[in-house]
Amino acid sequence: MHGAPHIVGDVMTRSVASVGREAPFKEIVRLMRERRVSALPVLEAGSRVVGVVSEADLLPKEEFRDRDPDRRTQLRRLPDLRKAGALTAEELMTSPAVTVRAGVTLADAAGLMARHRVKRLPVVDGRGVLEGVVSRADLLEVFLRDDEELAEQVRREVVAHLFPGPESAVWVEVRDGVVRLAGRVRDTSLVPAAARLIRAVEGVVDVEFAPAGAAASAPVRPQRDVR
Repeated sequence: MHGAPHIVGDVMTRSVASVGREAPFKEIVRLMRERRVSALPVLEAGSRVVGVVSEADLLPKEEFRDRDPDRRTQLRRLPDLRKAGALTAEELMTSPAVTVRAGVTLADAAGLMARHRVKRLPVVDGRGVLEGVVSRADLLEVFLRDDEELAEQVRREVVAHLFPGPESAVWVEVRDGVVRLAGRVRDTSLVPAAARLIRAVEGVVDVEFAPAGAAASAPVRPQRDVR
């Protein structure tokens, strides 16, 4: 899509802080604070991702620092109790790491984050070598696209193909990422398809359809649930 970052490689951070398997607990905390990140990839041989250590992996050290859990807590929180006694990245990390490839779409990367409940994903090549990191904030950058840029893309890639010719007169405007189409079209059965295609444009927040002015044929009618 013209002018739109639409795959992970377009938005990922390429300069990435990471640690090795033997990195000590204190070094991990220090590096997270210095780089202002909530998780670090754990690398083997300096390049291949073997796990991720996050703030959640570090917190049990503080949680169980000065108290002995009862038997019920021991059974329920056994993984956390093990991490409370961990000293290195290898003992702390979640492995295997949930990773993503640079060519994956932003939508698929967002779905992967949601399913695994993680805030960031290491980006790796086919051999598992670290190429970058993509975060939730990176995926949201597409919603900063200029409204007029979005409008031009919708006109060019959707309206011009679905509603061509003098029989249709469709106007496009975008405000705060919400696309509004108004006018009259010859075939209103194409409106749901238009909604799906417009929502697929990176940076579109929502789509609205409204009747407008006079002309021949049928008006564009509101379609709120057309996925």
